Amino acid sequence: MTQPSSSESPAWSTLASRHQVWGWRLLLLFLFLGMVLDGMHGFKVGFYLDPQNRMRRELWTLAHAHGTLVAVVHLLYSFSITMNWWANGRRAKLASNMLFAAALLLPGGFFLGGIAPSEGDPWIGVWAVPVGGLFLLSAVFLATLERGRQKD
Repeated sequence: MTQPSSSESPAWSTLASRHQVWGWRLLLLFLFLGMVLDGMHGFKVGFYLDPQNRMRRELWTLAHAHGTLVAVVHLLYSFSITMNWWANGRRAKLASNMLFAAALLLPGGFFLGGIAPSEGDPWIGVWAVPVGGLFLLSAVFLATLERGRQKD
């Protein structure tokens, strides 16, 4: 199956390359942040480990985990482009934009939620998490639709 060359379709190699670059960059960033969290745990940093900071610790751990997940999904998306899974250029571009939004909102919301939690509630920035989750879910749904349309 060849990919469309209409004016609506993205430049396939450019799109794949963009997701490869950002996937690896995001993976590096979130693995590094995971090591920073491990360092704060190892050095018993009160700002991170004190009992009153339990919410911060949980939210920042979730930011690290979800950021790593989104980075891997970017790499998988790039792989799906190079394997010619996408026949619909408009749908591929929409999924691409959703993945970039998810990369910002999902881990960013968890991180912001842990900056200044009060009385056991996360900070207001945590409201970005469900929006980012919906973007990620929608992008994966579009990829599933696109792959499901093809018969091997």
